[in-house]
Amino acid sequence: MRSAFNNPVLIKELKLRFRSFKSFAGILFYLLVLSVFVFGFIFMSTNFTGSGFINPQQSVILFGLLTYVQMALILFITPGLTAGAISTEREKQTLNILLTSSQSSFQIIFGKMSSSIVFLLLLLIAGLPLYSLAFLFGGISPGQLLIIFAFLIVTMLAIASIGVMFSTLIRKTIISMITTYGAMLFLTGITAFFFMIGISTIESSPGSLPLKNPAPISHFWATINPIALMLTLISPETSDSLFELTKIHFPVWAGYLIFYIAITVICLFISVKKLRVNMKKKK
Repeated sequence: MRSAFNNPVLIKELKLRFRSFKSFAGILFYLLVLSVFVFGFIFMSTNFTGSGFINPQQSVILFGLLTYVQMALILFITPGLTAGAISTEREKQTLNILLTSSQSSFQIIFGKMSSSIVFLLLLLIAGLPLYSLAFLFGGISPGQLLIIFAFLIVTMLAIASIGVMFSTLIRKTIISMITTYGAMLFLTGITAFFFMIGISTIESSPGSLPLKNPAPISHFWATINPIALMLTLISPETSDSLFELTKIHFPVWAGYLIFYIAITVICLFISVKKLRVNMKKKK
């Protein structure tokens, strides 16, 4: 594991990424988007209420708004950073040279993915001053912020591993990127759609009693949905509402953690195993 953190691939990727003007332009755009939402919310809250200040309830809404904006940006940015990690090297015809080096497949995959993760972590850290505004008005605890950031990092790792996996399996970067964004659409939109269908099917079944019919499949769809997870973390009472609907008393955060850690491990395993196999087939 020590060699994974100390390898030329990771060092080279970090130098190239942080020497590029595009990286800092991306951070600037990211902070501008967050700032527009934060100061726009403060402006509307103070003007519409006429009180000139924000109460703790509005601060919680601001915190939730910031969290969902960050989640949306992570879901949008991460595939673009990782879906071309290996396929770009293949298109530039530099992957063969990289594979003939002394670096193992895991070091190559880990180095490519870690450079993107470090940049995304920098984005999260850069947004902390804007989060401090929510603390200024009260209603939010530091522990809640740490939990939110922990699950944002878990989500980021899972998406990055999915992007690297598709970049390893698919030869064209554009197709790999489309496939990765399709996976994000499934995890965020399709799972929510399946959840609503499952709940409506149970409630509309002839002679069914919602109070006595558990819905494990519907609970699973809600568990793996990042939007549903953040809703339960921001508003803990949402977990009780979900229990009333599905009759499954299993924490959403626990199922989310298990599922996305498993996805991360599986995708990295596939990426490592298929990296050199594809080159052998090409030969």
